Amino acid sequence: MSASTSRHIPVLGVEAVELLSPRDGGIYVDATFGAGGYSRMILAVPGTHVIGIDRDRTAISGGFDLVDGSAGRLTLVEDRFSNLTEVCAAQGVLAVDGVVMDVGVSSMQLDQAERGFSFRLGGPLDMRMGHDGPTAADVVAKASEADLANVIYIFGEERHSRAVARAIVAARKEAPITTTRALADIVSKVVRSKPNEIHPATRTFQALRIFVNEELDELHLALAAAERMLKPGGRLAVVSFHSLEDRIVKNFLVERGKAGGGSRHLPELAQAAPSFHVLTKRPVTPGDAEVAANPRARSAKLRGAERTEAPAHAAAALPAWPQLADVLRGG
Repeated sequence: MSASTSRHIPVLGVEAVELLSPRDGGIYVDATFGAGGYSRMILAVPGTHVIGIDRDRTAISGGFDLVDGSAGRLTLVEDRFSNLTEVCAAQGVLAVDGVVMDVGVSSMQLDQAERGFSFRLGGPLDMRMGHDGPTAADVVAKASEADLANVIYIFGEERHSRAVARAIVAARKEAPITTTRALADIVSKVVRSKPNEIHPATRTFQALRIFVNEELDELHLALAAAERMLKPGGRLAVVSFHSLEDRIVKNFLVERGKAGGGSRHLPELAQAAPSFHVLTKRPVTPGDAEVAANPRARSAKLRGAERTEAPAHAAAALPAWPQLADVLRGG
C-alpha cells in the first residue's frame, strides 16, 4: 500500500463507518476531517452528504479535490469540532444522521516536521493543530515549574513529571527551548527507558500537545454537541488513541446510556432518560493486520452509540484541570 493511499484510510475506518451505517439521503459530520478518509467512505454510499470539520487549515485545503469530485455532497469548514452545532447551523443543518470523530493528532500532522509534534523529526516546538494561539515553546518558556509538572502529570500521565519540569526550568535559564529535539534531549536526561519501551519524551510531548490544543476540553464539548445534533436513530462513532480520551468517551456514553429512575435515597429526583443506546459494550480494537500495517493503530479504540428520542442531557461543567490561559498568565 502506497503512502498516498494509506494516509486516506483512517484507523478502524471500516469499522467506524459500518457502525455509522450511512444511508442514501443521510447527512453526516466528519468532525475531524484530516486526510478525508471517513468522508470518502461515507460519500461512497450514494446520496449521502458530509460536513467535514478540521481546525487545521492544511487539512481543509488538502480536501478541496474531494470537494470538487463530490458533486456538491461534501462541505469543508475550518473550525474546532467542539463548534459542530454552529458549523452545521451555518450550513442550514439543524440535525444530522451521524457524527464520526477520530480524536487526537493525525498521522499527517505527526509526519510534518515543521508542525513540531514529533520528537523523532527535528522541527520548531509548535504542536498547534490550528494556526493561532500559544505554541508548545510558549508554554515551556512561560509556565511555572509547578504548572509544568501538573500539565505533564495530568495530560501525559508521566510519573517523573516533577523531575521533567525541574529540568525544563533549569535548561530554559541557559537558553530558550525552541525545537523538538532540544526538548526531547532535556527530557531524556531525567526519564530513562529500557529497550523496546516508548521513547522517554513520549509522555511529555503528549501532555504538551493535549494542553496546547485544549484537546480534552474540546472532546467533552464535541460529544455534548453531537448529542444535541443527532436525530433519533442517528449514530455516533468515536476513535480514540490513549486512555485519557477513551475514558472521556466511555464515561460520556455510560452516563448518557443509563436507564432512568430516581435514587433510592432521593426517589423524587428522576434521572434524565437515556439519550444514547450504547452499541459497543466493549471497545472495538484493530486487528493484527491493521496494527502490522500501521503501528500507530495499536492503541486505538472505537466506541459507538445510537441516539434515542430523549432530549439531550444538560452539559456538565468541564473538569478543573490546568487551563492554557491560566498557566500562561500565572507563569
